[in-house]
Amino acid sequence: MIARSIAASLRKRDIHYAWVVVAVTFLVMLVTAGAVGAPGVFIKPLEEDFGWRVDEISSALGIRFVLFGLMGPFAAAFMNRFGVRQVVLAALSLIIGGLVLSLFMGELWQLILLWGVVVGIGTGLMAMVLGATVAMRWFAARRGLAMGLLAASTASGQLLFLPGLAKFTEVYGWRPALGLVCGALVLAALAVLALMRERPADVGLARYGETDVAREVPSTGSLGSALLAPLLVLKEAAGSGVFWVLFGTFFICGTSTSGLIQTHFIPLCGDYGLAATTAAGMLALMGVFDFVGTLGSGWLSDRFDNRWLLFWYYGLRGLSLIYLPFSDFSIVGLTVFAMFYGLDWIATVPPTVKLTAERFGDGKANVVFGWIFAGHQIGAAFAAYGAGLTRVVYESYLPAFFTAGVLCLLAALAFAMLRTIEGPKRPLAVSEAVA
Repeated sequence: MIARSIAASLRKRDIHYAWVVVAVTFLVMLVTAGAVGAPGVFIKPLEEDFGWRVDEISSALGIRFVLFGLMGPFAAAFMNRFGVRQVVLAALSLIIGGLVLSLFMGELWQLILLWGVVVGIGTGLMAMVLGATVAMRWFAARRGLAMGLLAASTASGQLLFLPGLAKFTEVYGWRPALGLVCGALVLAALAVLALMRERPADVGLARYGETDVAREVPSTGSLGSALLAPLLVLKEAAGSGVFWVLFGTFFICGTSTSGLIQTHFIPLCGDYGLAATTAAGMLALMGVFDFVGTLGSGWLSDRFDNRWLLFWYYGLRGLSLIYLPFSDFSIVGLTVFAMFYGLDWIATVPPTVKLTAERFGDGKANVVFGWIFAGHQIGAAFAAYGAGLTRVVYESYLPAFFTAGVLCLLAALAFAMLRTIEGPKRPLAVSEAVA
C-alpha cells in the first residue's frame, strides 16, 4: 500500500517509482559495503586484542571475498525465483547475525566462521548482482546511469564510512564500532520492508523508458532448479570468449580494488607513520571521487563503446597503483593518488554490465554477471591474503601494489584486443529456471 501510494503520487509529478527502488537499493548497498569495508579498520585492533597475525586475519577476509563472489550467480537465481525483497532481507539478517555474534568471539576460528563464512554468504546474496538485477528489471532507458549510481554506492559505502568508523574505533574500541554498523544494517532492512518492490508492474508501471506494463508471472520452480540454473548458465556462457575476457579482467578489478586498497591501505599507511584516521580520510577522498567517476562512467556507458571505456579505466588505474610506491606517502602524494585512483575505483562496473547484457541478453544477464562478479571476488581474495602474506614475508606491502598495477595494464590490453561483442544467437535453454 505504501509503495503504490508513493508511486501514484510521484507519477503525478512525472517521476518514475524506479528511482525510489534505486534509492532503497543504494542505501542497502551503501550500508552493506560499509560492513564489508569495516574489517580494514579493525585489523590493527584485532592484532592488539588477540595477538593474531595480519595474514591470519587476512585469511578470514579472503574467505569472505571468495564467498561474496561465488554466491553472486546463485543470488541472481534466488532473486529470480524467490524475489529481490525476500533475498535481501534474508541476506541482511545473516550479516547482522554474524556481526553480532562476532562481538563475543575470542578464537581465530570464530573470526573465520563469522566474518569469513557467515558474513561472506550474507553479503554474497546481494553483492553487485543486486544492483544489476534492479537496473535490468526497472530500466529500459538510462540503465547505465542507474547502474553507475548503484555501483558508486558500493565504493562510497566502503570508503566514506571509514574515517568516522576509524575515529570511533580509536576512541571506543572495535566492538562499539561494529555495533554501529549493525544498527545501520537494521535501518536498511526496514527501508526494504517498506519500499522495495519486485517489478514495475507491482505498482502499475512499465519499466522506465517503456510504455507497456509487462505482467510477468513469477517463477514457480523448485529450490533445486534455482540452484541448478546458474550452473547451466555458466556452462553456456563458458563457450564465449567474451565471457572469459570479462571474467578475467574483473578478477584483476577485484585484485586491484577491494582486496587490496579496501583491506590493506590503512595498514600500509601505518607502516609509513600515518595514523589510521588520516589513512581513512584518504579512503574517504577516494570515495568522493569514485562517486563522481562511477556516475560519469554510467553516463558514458550509455553513449560510447564500452570496450574502450574499460581500456582507459584499467590503464589509468594501473598507472595510479604503480605511482603509489613513489608517492613518499606524504599528504600531498597520497592526495594525488586518492583523487586519481578514486575516479576509477568502481568505474569498470557499468560498462561491464552493459557488455554482459549486450552479449548474453537481459533474460540471463544478471546470472552471467554473477559469475563474472565471482571472478572479481576471487581476485579480491587473492589480493587480501596475498598482500597480507607479502607484508609478513617481505615486511612490505609494496610488491603487492606494484603487481596489481601491472595486472591492470594487462587488462587494458585485453580490451584493446577485444574487437566485437556478438549478441545472443539463440534462446536460453534454461530460461524457465531463471526467469
